[in-house]
Amino acid sequence: MNRRDFLKNSITVIAGLAVPLSALELVNPRSLLAGKGDGPALRWAFLVDTQACVGCGFCVKACKTESEIPNEINITRTWVERYVVTRDGKTFVDSPRGGGDGFTTDHIDLNEHGRQEITAEKIEKAFFVPKLCNHCDNPACVQVCPVGATYQTPDGVVLVDRKHCIGCAYCIMACPYGVRSFHPVYKTAEKCTFCYHRITRGMKTACVDACPFGARKIGNLRDPDDPVTKTIMSGRVGILKEQYGTKPQVYYLALSREVK
Repeated sequence: MNRRDFLKNSITVIAGLAVPLSALELVNPRSLLAGKGDGPALRWAFLVDTQACVGCGFCVKACKTESEIPNEINITRTWVERYVVTRDGKTFVDSPRGGGDGFTTDHIDLNEHGRQEITAEKIEKAFFVPKLCNHCDNPACVQVCPVGATYQTPDGVVLVDRKHCIGCAYCIMACPYGVRSFHPVYKTAEKCTFCYHRITRGMKTACVDACPFGARKIGNLRDPDDPVTKTIMSGRVGILKEQYGTKPQVYYLALSREVK
């Protein structure tokens, strides 16, 4: 059973229990904006431009190298999904090997139906969507961890302390976004860290550095002059699964309604 199949049967109940009713409101990035005089002056947020992503997979490869995950293992902290919407209203999604090898064929990989070729005349639209940990402002994974191994930093990044993780998988089940797994080497809970070891030293994340088209950006949501913040505050962005009330801090430009 893969990670997504495992989550499918458990996430609705677990996430619902983990998130308080007070969190079930529309996400409002302006509540985190600088200039309010309270809280830290730094809150990391991520911006993904789906119109700029071409599915090259460079971000996935860079992430696996940075996070010490062997290329031959089908686990990664970030991945790219291909969406193909046909003229009859059907949506097909695939992400072979996390999209790390790029999308080099016209075949769509479907777990239930094998491989299927969709001819160009049947396609209404097609696009790529990178996904990663949303570093939620109200993270369900932090709430369910029984030993405090999953925690949130003052600047909003959700991390895992490998020394304390007991491998109970509560955080994996609680995440509505399916971004967690077990690290193949360390055997502890694994996820994107926004490359915290890099951004705290003034560097970009590995995936942002690797993207040749500027589809991925990271910035300080408390800095009103940050280009990422300006885009987010424009109101032209969307988020994933806002109904769970986790208040994700990964924002998407040109987010299509077919994306889940």
